[in-house]
Amino acid sequence: MRRTVFNEDHESFRQMLRAFIEAEVVPRYDQWFVDGQVPRDFYKQLAELGLFGIEVPEEYGGAGIDSFKFAAVQTEETMRAGVSFGAAGAHVALGLPYLLDLGTDEQKRRWLPDFVSGDTMYALAMTEPGTGSDLAGMSTTAKLSEDGTHYVLNGAKTFITGGVLADRVIVCARTSPSKPDDRRYGITLLNVDTSLPGYSVGRKLDKLGLRTSDTGELAFVDVKVPVEDRLGEENKGFYYLGKNLPKERLSIAFGAYAQAAAAIRFAKQYVQDRKVFGQTVASFQNTKFELAACQAEVDAAQAVADRALEALDAGELTAAEAASAKLFCTEVAHRVIDRCLQLHGGYGFINEYPIARLYADNRVNRIYGGTSEVMKMIIAKDMGL
Repeated sequence: MRRTVFNEDHESFRQMLRAFIEAEVVPRYDQWFVDGQVPRDFYKQLAELGLFGIEVPEEYGGAGIDSFKFAAVQTEETMRAGVSFGAAGAHVALGLPYLLDLGTDEQKRRWLPDFVSGDTMYALAMTEPGTGSDLAGMSTTAKLSEDGTHYVLNGAKTFITGGVLADRVIVCARTSPSKPDDRRYGITLLNVDTSLPGYSVGRKLDKLGLRTSDTGELAFVDVKVPVEDRLGEENKGFYYLGKNLPKERLSIAFGAYAQAAAAIRFAKQYVQDRKVFGQTVASFQNTKFELAACQAEVDAAQAVADRALEALDAGELTAAEAASAKLFCTEVAHRVIDRCLQLHGGYGFINEYPIARLYADNRVNRIYGGTSEVMKMIIAKDMGL
């Protein structure tokens, strides 16, 4: 389909990124898959390419480009190659918005240069073992010391993308009891140095998919976090989280669309090469019909993702629109990837083939960032239902 969302600068960035992926990622990716994470020095390579600083103001070492479109190009190119940059996406998509939106000038001077250089990698810790999507029910606490110099952090988090290798983690903790009429009140965001005493990383979780992205459990036992490392105002953390969720959900929607497009690419290549009964699988009418139907769905998902991307850059993306884009694109990707795997036959179940890894990676899209059921609730509420 003809697209208008990207310009020449984006396409130049795409070509540079595609060459980098072919040279530096594809040859090493199988080992990363086995290891369950990318090596730390790879993040420095991404930093040297400028990928961590695109949206960071120039005075802190970034490019100062207020646009998510370069990140969208990165998503398309990694999915196209059937690879991942590990937890680098979480570093930028989940960590950076809070530093930019909530950080004071002093905090930005302290934190952003090392963020851009990759010397400090970030993660965001919201989910707890017993709460799941109910963030207002979190039990991790951060109590202000009597002298007001630091918070004492206690609790646990799970499913934290990038949590194993992170140098700093933005932790959501309860600093005050919730109010009878507002369960969301009382949550505060702390930028926690992972080297502090009492901070520990538990298991690196053995996931079905996204295996090159380290995902861990975190524990806090009397961790003393300087009050200077609080992000934003005390007790308003839930509001800040809600403000950034549309961007996070758009990111997931765009990634799902890109995965579906990649699945068609992998399937098309496979059926053109694979022969059964003396002819290529691509020559059968069923194959043509299946891939044509998949392409039509991906065309629609691309249009939805592009529209949401334009709205985000214009500052107009609403919570309901982001939920709708996430719901639609992730459901399309689920259907398309499943059908493309079917066209691979038994080989589609073998991790040596990109479609198998893509199938596993895609499944979490309908869970994290808010489940499909939660997206439907948001959309229905917007409809006045």
